[in-house]
Parts: sequence; structure tokens; C-alpha cells
Amino acid sequence: MTLGLTTLLFFGLLVLFLALGVPLVFSFGAVSIVFITWHMGVDALYMIAATAYNQWTSAILIAIPLFVLMANLLQRSGIAEDLFQMMYVWFGRIRGGLAMGTVAICAIFGAMSGISAVGTVTMGMIALPSMLKRGYSKEIAVGCISAGGTLGILIPPSVLMIVYAYLTGASVGKMFAAGLIPGVLLTVFFVAYIGIRCIINPQLGPAVPADEDSSFAAKIKSLLSVIAPVFLIMLVLGLMYLGVCTAMEASAIGAMGALIVLIINKRFSWKVLHESLTGTCRMSAMIMWIFLGAVSFSHIYSAMGAADMVASFFTALEVNRWVMMVAMQLTLIVLGCFMDPGGIIVICIPVFMPIIAQLGFDPIWFGIMFVINMELGYITPPFGFNLFYMKAMATPHGINMQQIYRSVIPFVLLVVLLLALCMIFPDIILWLPSQLKF
Repeated sequence: MTLGLTTLLFFGLLVLFLALGVPLVFSFGAVSIVFITWHMGVDALYMIAATAYNQWTSAILIAIPLFVLMANLLQRSGIAEDLFQMMYVWFGRIRGGLAMGTVAICAIFGAMSGISAVGTVTMGMIALPSMLKRGYSKEIAVGCISAGGTLGILIPPSVLMIVYAYLTGASVGKMFAAGLIPGVLLTVFFVAYIGIRCIINPQLGPAVPADEDSSFAAKIKSLLSVIAPVFLIMLVLGLMYLGVCTAMEASAIGAMGALIVLIINKRFSWKVLHESLTGTCRMSAMIMWIFLGAVSFSHIYSAMGAADMVASFFTALEVNRWVMMVAMQLTLIVLGCFMDPGGIIVICIPVFMPIIAQLGFDPIWFGIMFVINMELGYITPPFGFNLFYMKAMATPHGINMQQIYRSVIPFVLLVVLLLALCMIFPDIILWLPSQLKF
């Protein structure tokens, strides 16, 4: 059988498993086992066990459970309520201020958690009822939370960036630095859009009534309540950006600091600690198993020579390299409508990275473009994860799925705008990593 036909069978079998509803890790694992046995014989199956040991004991992966633990501890420290109260007293009097503040809180949550679900679910429980109670448009309220939650994978530390760095050999620190400016820029886009819409049509986001407490004393009190967690986030990122410590060491400092914040806020209990550790174990175990399936899949894919064949085929085409890049981004957008980022990164990175290398694109730049594209996947119908998280939060308020879909359209366009700007002006991504020592 020719290599081309074998490659089609390789991916065809994977698609079949996924279409049948087989969990991601078992789909990758099954395909890997079948093709290792076929190409190398039964004796070669020891490679699965060797891969498991090598991957699960990798130093870089220690950062993932520690960052997840940091997020779990901070989530239970009352920081969400404190942040929303701060935004409420400072920006509530501005038209659309609560929605703009919610986006800013989601950005802060992104810097605490590294995943999308935390900001979406938390703000869906806290901010959505408050905005609807004060007359905010359902679409503005739902849209800002759904889109704001996506900032969790772009603003460092990001679990998806760690996964990308691990699979490609890129620097985690450079990935974190590269994502900071695009993350802040996208936050500004979201906030500016909400502000402009509410200036044009004040009924979309009315100001908080003047009789509600927003005195100077209340504002100072609200700021004091969030100093510790915000300082912790700045400390963790600052230590990495200044080259004082690695991502793994910074994640350990963050986890310990989050525990101290929990104690300072008088929210510590053995039950809370147990829930945080249990949640961290569940998330980390899921990620590690996906890693095993992904790396096994990637190894056999490369061993068959398929990676070189696909890269050679595409680079031999007489097409401008930017046309190839646009085609890759469009492919990712389509996949994001139907698959989760974990599956997309495992399938696409082994295929795309050899092509990226031969075309001469910077892997850090492509990595951030990939992450921005995955943000789209979280809010694009029909299977955007944040849309379904929001459906669970919004149903008690009489908000249906069609309204949720409509609410994210402007935010989807803003993410596409950022994607285009980063493609046209690569320094938006690459400038900060070039200024820092890693």
C-alpha cells in the first residue's frame, strides 16, 4: 500500500472513531495501536508504555496541574464576587459599565486559570443576573460573558499554550509573553465595542441608579479586597517574563500564593482544599491521558513518513506561502465549529508544523495564531463550548439558544479582526518575546 493511501486510511480511521463518539484519548490510542502493530509488529507496542513514562514524567507538564490548582484555589477564595463588586462601584455609573467590567474580570480570570470555562461559568452565575436585573440587553449581557470567557486561553498563563509548547518544543515563556499583547488588545476590542454600542443605544446597558452606593470609601474598600490576588497574578507572570524562574517554578509559586490568598480571605477549610485538589486531579488526569494519545499518534504518524510526505506535497505547490497560511487558518476555523481545541491541536499540529517550518514561519507566531483561532472555536456555532456553558446559565432567565448565537456574532467578528491584524502585523505577537530573556 502506498504511503498516501496509508495516510488517508490513518486519518480516516480516526475520523470514524470520533464520529462514533469514541472519547478523544481512546480514538488516538486505538489508531496508534493499530498502525504500530501493522507497521512495526506486536513487539513494538512497548513504545506506548515508554511514551507514557516519558510524557507523564516530563518536567514541563508539572506546570499544568499547578496552574489548575492555582485557579481552583482562587476560584474558591471569593475573588469573583470581590472583582465584580469592584467593577460595580467603579464603572456601574457608566453606560454599559457592568458589561465592560465583566469582560475585564474575564481577562483577569484568564490570567488566573488558563482555561475558558472558569470565566464563563463564574460570570454567568454572578454577573448575568445582576446585569439583567438592571435592565441590560440580554444579547449584550450574554455575549460579553461568552466572549470574555475565551480570553482564558489567550491571556497567560494558558494551558493550551503549554500543550502547544510541549508538542512543538517551543518555549513556554515565549508563548506566554507572545500571548499577552494580543490578549490585552482583544480585551480592549470587546470593551470598546460594548462602550460604543451603549453610547449609541443607551437602553442596551443603562447606568446603575445614582442612589446605589458608589462613594469614594466604597471604591477604596473594593480595591483593597482584590489587591492580594491581582498582586499574585502579576508576581507569577513577572517572574517568568523577567527570566527569574521557569513556568514550572512560577506555577508552584502561584499555587502556594493562591492558598495564602484563600487563608487571608478567611475562605480556607479542609473541605475547600479537598474540592480544589480533587478538581485539579480530574482536570490534570484528563489532560495527561490526552497527551499520551496525542504523542503516540504523532510518533506513529512521523514514523510512517507521513509528516514529511504531507509537508513536501504542500511546499511543492506553486502557491504563495501566505495563501497557504490563510488556508490553514480557514481550516482551523471550520474545525473549531465542530471539535474541541484539544482534538484540533492533536490532529493539526503534527500535520501543520513541518509545513510551517518549511515555509519559514515563526512557530511562536503560529502558536498564538492557533490559540486565537481556538478562541473562535469556543463561541462559533453549532458546538462552541462557551455557548453551551452559557445556555446552562441563561435558561433560568428565559434566554434561548438562538439569542445566545446572535449575541456572539459581533464578538466573533472582533476575534477575526485580531486574527487578521496579527497576520498582517506579526510584531503584535513577536515584539514582547523578543524584548525578554528566556
